Parts: sequence; structure tokens; C-alpha cells
Amino acid sequence: MEGLKQVVISVILLMLIITVGIGGFMTIEGWGITDAAYMTLITITTVGFGEIHPLSPVGRHFTMVIIVLGTSFFIYVGGSVVQFMVEGQIQTLMGRRKLDKKITRLRDHHIICGYGRIGRVLYHQLMATNPMDIVVIEKSPELVPHMEADGALYISGDAALEENLIRAGIKKASCLVAALATDTDNVFLVLTARQLNPEIFIMARCCYKESRSKLITAGANMVESPYDMGAANMALKLIRPTVTNFLELALQDRNKDIQMEEIVIHDDSELVNVMLRDSGIRQRFDLIIIAIKTREGTMLFNPSFETVLKPGDTVIAVGKGTSLTGLQAALQP
Repeated sequence: MEGLKQVVISVILLMLIITVGIGGFMTIEGWGITDAAYMTLITITTVGFGEIHPLSPVGRHFTMVIIVLGTSFFIYVGGSVVQFMVEGQIQTLMGRRKLDKKITRLRDHHIICGYGRIGRVLYHQLMATNPMDIVVIEKSPELVPHMEADGALYISGDAALEENLIRAGIKKASCLVAALATDTDNVFLVLTARQLNPEIFIMARCCYKESRSKLITAGANMVESPYDMGAANMALKLIRPTVTNFLELALQDRNKDIQMEEIVIHDDSELVNVMLRDSGIRQRFDLIIIAIKTREGTMLFNPSFETVLKPGDTVIAVGKGTSLTGLQAALQP
């Protein structure tokens, strides 16, 4: 807005000087509008052309005034342009430094590589469902305004380059999502990321089934195809619309009463080694435990009342948001 204001002021000043010059030469020297306009323009721009008609003493004094006004105008415009460029560069550098400092302080964050259709939707879903620290790496300059508008911590550059992954804090991150445009790019990205951080969890996007094994071999923990998932979801909506409505309500819309959450049982929890019937979870939090995933990876659906809560197990519960918060406080003190 400040730059636009200066442009408007400059245009108004220029038109005012030209108008005064034309009017002055027509009044003082009695010239026509064409000669007066020509004399005004060559005087303002100080191009050095000679006088088109002899000037009277008053006309010469008036010409000197126009020269001073014209010179002052161009000094003002030049200063405004330099100020705009310098301030713009400073603001850009300061903004980039602030982003880099924020990224440097992150721990156990997520990294999304690629901010196209898949990456951007994924970012919004994660932030809407469970706000967390996320760093986005995207090489397309056209997508920078979108990342800034979304308030994302981002790095503009190729995600496959080690230096950009290091800037994104991959050595301290807990998860990386490879959502680049092609499977080849994702395979190379997964290879590079796995070398930089052998412990990081990597989810990779693939377009073709043939690429799945390559991504797993490269080091991806999980490989998903958005196209297969989209088709499966469409089929499920046709076959079991009520089930899909429930899942969308529980998983996507955080403003509703019903929510679904997974909570890992901490070693210090008061409920460790306690049976479900003795835990009082149903009575205290008004929740439904629909499944428990053991530390070994076994999934127990609709666990019995005799199931023992063990450290490292993951409890999957359905209920109100406040109730889930209370359960999380009990399982993760």
C-alpha cells in the first residue's frame, strides 16, 4: 500500500508541474499549447534542447523555476524507487531469517516435500485435525505466495537436495512426507532422507504400483497412492455411506462433538498394567475404546474388559474432544 501511495503522489506531482509549466509559458510568452507543452517537457527533463522561441526576462525566471521543480521531482521519484527496492529486499531478508530461526528451533516436527495439490491438502488436514510443527519444501516459485498465505514454515528449493533437507531440520524431524510430482523424484528423495536420518518415519506418495517396491527398498516406511485411496473412498461411500459419514465426522470435522483419537500409553501412566474393567475409562471419561494396538503391532478390535493396558500400547477411542483430552492426560501424564 505504501508503494502504491508513492506512485499516486508521483503521478499527481508530475501532472501538476506540467500543467503549471504549460499555463505559465502560454500566459507569460503568449505561446500556443503545443509550443508551451514542448518547452515544459524539455525543461523538466533537462534534455538540453534550445529554446524554441526567444524568452523574455520573466520567461527565463519562470523557466528556472520549472527546472528546479523538475529536478526536485526526479530526485523524489528516484529516492522513492531506491527506498522501495531496499526496503523490499530488507523485508524479504528479515522474513527469511525469521523463518529460518523458527525452523532451527523445531524438534520432532514433520516435513512435507512438495506443495502441489496433494501436499497442500495434506498440510491443511494435518493443521486442522492436530496442529503441529510442519516445514514445507517446495521448489516452484509460483507456490511461494500460497505457502505464505497459509502461514506455513517453508523452504523454497529442491527437496531432493541435502542442503534443503538439512535446512528443514531433517536430523531432528520425526516424519517426512515425500509428495513430489513423480515417483522417480520421490525415490531419490527417500534415499537422500533415509541417509540423513536413519530413524525418521517416511511416508511416500506413488502414482504407479510398480514404484511401490522401489520406494520401500529406498527406505520408505509407508507408501500410499492418492488415486487408489480416492477410488477406494468413493467405492466405500457408495457401498457403506453411513460408515463413511461417521468416519468423516469423527476424523475430519473437529467442531463436532464426536471425535476419534489414538493415544500411546506412557510408562508413568496411572493406568499401566490395569485391566479395562478396573480402569474406569468408560465411567470417568464417557468414552468408547474401539481398539488397542499392542507395542508388537497386534491390533485388538473391541478389546474385552480383561484386556490389560500396557506401556507402549496405543489406545484408539471415540468420544467428545474434552473427554479425549482427559484420557490423554491420564495415559500420558
